[in-house]
Amino acid sequence: MYSSKITGLGYYVPENVVTNNDLKQWMDTSDEWIQERTGIKERRWIDPKTEDTTAVMGAKAAKIAIDRAGLTKDDIDFIVFATLSPDMYFPGGGVQIQDLLDMPTIGALDVRNQCSGFIYSLSVADQFIKTGMYKNILVIGSENHSGGLERSTRGRGVTVIFGDGAGAAVLSRSEEKGKGILSSHLHSEGKHAKELALIGPSTNRWVPEIMEDNDPEDVSYFPHMNGQFVFKHAVVRFSEAIIEGLTANGLQKDDIDMLIPHQANLRIAQFIQKKFQLSDDKVYNNIMRYGNTTAASIIIALTEAWEEGKIKDNDLVVLAAFGSGFTWGSVVIKW
Repeated sequence: MYSSKITGLGYYVPENVVTNNDLKQWMDTSDEWIQERTGIKERRWIDPKTEDTTAVMGAKAAKIAIDRAGLTKDDIDFIVFATLSPDMYFPGGGVQIQDLLDMPTIGALDVRNQCSGFIYSLSVADQFIKTGMYKNILVIGSENHSGGLERSTRGRGVTVIFGDGAGAAVLSRSEEKGKGILSSHLHSEGKHAKELALIGPSTNRWVPEIMEDNDPEDVSYFPHMNGQFVFKHAVVRFSEAIIEGLTANGLQKDDIDMLIPHQANLRIAQFIQKKFQLSDDKVYNNIMRYGNTTAASIIIALTEAWEEGKIKDNDLVVLAAFGSGFTWGSVVIKW
């Protein structure tokens, strides 16, 4: 069986910076209030005057990753695209990437696992590589949250958290033993699905029903999050997923060279860092600059950490995520 190795990384975020103080034009909030609860100082939101969409941002990140892998678009055998905010209800963004990058008629798979989307996507790509089915797979996480947030005081508990952006990785076949992706671990608990969800519109309650209701208090088409409930579960599941990954590979917490947690809330990441007794140079966070970019958050952070020289050859890198579904998981990588 082959190994799979990340050979190229790239990310793209919109130029439009939205600070905490900028949000005051829509809601009753403050920079202090947001930073205290989330650690976020600013985020990127797509400027509607630009060409950027979920797929377009994904394509921009993908071009960088493919180039850094030393490949061309024609070398890519398969696409895995993770997002909760596709440009269209259907089809998904994967086929848009194939078109935007003018690729051959390769397969494209969409993953809808929200905050765990990149972990799930990387796991899927890893299996395709290891079994020998494909040689080079493009894995993308991209989100356009700003297009669907409730910009009001009522919605601030969610709106202040999320940002737009995209990241991409090229996963390639390798015959080098003991390097690349060592293992991936995936979980879900659907009984808590509605604690972090966007209920509608959906085929259970489509546009005609929403319009007929004409209810100004209807918030079903905005994201809902039970913040404290999610936080309490996140810190437990993050820890479990990390421990599971280490145990599966006969490793200890001291073996971790870099932990890249999903950028959901800086307080969660700090809790996990303290629990595992990791020094600041062994955990990478960028939520301060970008907010929570959901499926894009881990891959953007991974790319930045690598660009800054914080991930080196033979480093043990652990990726971990928790989010809507509930879903969670981890990936252990020997760089």
